[in-house]
Amino acid sequence: MSDAKYTKVPELSLKSYLYGSPAEKSEFIDQLFNGFKYYGFIILKDHPVSTDLLDEAYTHSQSFFSLPTEKKEVYASDSQRGYTPFGTEHAKDSEVSDLKEFWHVGNELSPEDSYYDKFPKNIWPKEVPEFENTYLKLYSALEEIGKILLQAITKPLDLPANYFDKMVTGGNSILRLLHYPPIPDNVDPRCVRAAAHEDINLITILVSASSSGLELLDRDGKWLPVETEKNNLIVDAGDMLARITNELIPSTTHRVVNPDDGTNNSRYSMPFFMHPHPEAVLECIPSCEGDAIKYPSILAEEFLQQRLREIGLIK
Repeated sequence: MSDAKYTKVPELSLKSYLYGSPAEKSEFIDQLFNGFKYYGFIILKDHPVSTDLLDEAYTHSQSFFSLPTEKKEVYASDSQRGYTPFGTEHAKDSEVSDLKEFWHVGNELSPEDSYYDKFPKNIWPKEVPEFENTYLKLYSALEEIGKILLQAITKPLDLPANYFDKMVTGGNSILRLLHYPPIPDNVDPRCVRAAAHEDINLITILVSASSSGLELLDRDGKWLPVETEKNNLIVDAGDMLARITNELIPSTTHRVVNPDDGTNNSRYSMPFFMHPHPEAVLECIPSCEGDAIKYPSILAEEFLQQRLREIGLIK
């Protein structure tokens, strides 16, 4: 496997992994792993999520967030499902809130599933009739892509091909529908749409947003914009993956900056946060131990709750 650093976010074709020759599949794995390791983000094209489904998802997101505040707040919940009002979340250790509101869709488990009673139930707004159907479809499609990508990095990590499948099946993954409203007048100048942070989870799959603003902090300490064509997916590594790889794959610091072009329009995006199931143990992968293991083992649920407290989403 090459150790060459990238000068821009690597762009990969998922078709080359799913349907390509052995050489193409091997090259995809190499690019994915090194993209995470040296750049933190990759861009995924030629994926199976339909353009029509993505367009529907953005239409329904705009419909919901355009509702009056009092109607949206009917669906507010501290259960990590439903609506989270504007100004609730903040980056870890930040003194000010992010300038965003969002909606969470979680895993829909059957009563026979062992984690059925461990997860809160989804909430659906009656004002947007196709909301439930659209986002359950999108959730399922992004979850499948996440499993494929995690399986692809098992080879360079010297893991069984089903290692991550066992960890994430029945997992507490979250589809977040994000709305960044126009920046309010007289807002605290320290506030930005999303302050610099790292994601909690294993990987995040982000549907390309409705406008620019996403920036990553590269391994040389420079902030760089992350932009791609509409309907491509942007994927980054989170804290859980960094933890179990002993930071061989570091989590990626990123932010969403306020618009500086005078437009001050709403911005919409849809990240899918790939999480393990509650009883999964986050422990160092043997091939990543090196000279010392940096983090003790911890249950995925314990780590999640700890981080949610740190960003103000639970007490």
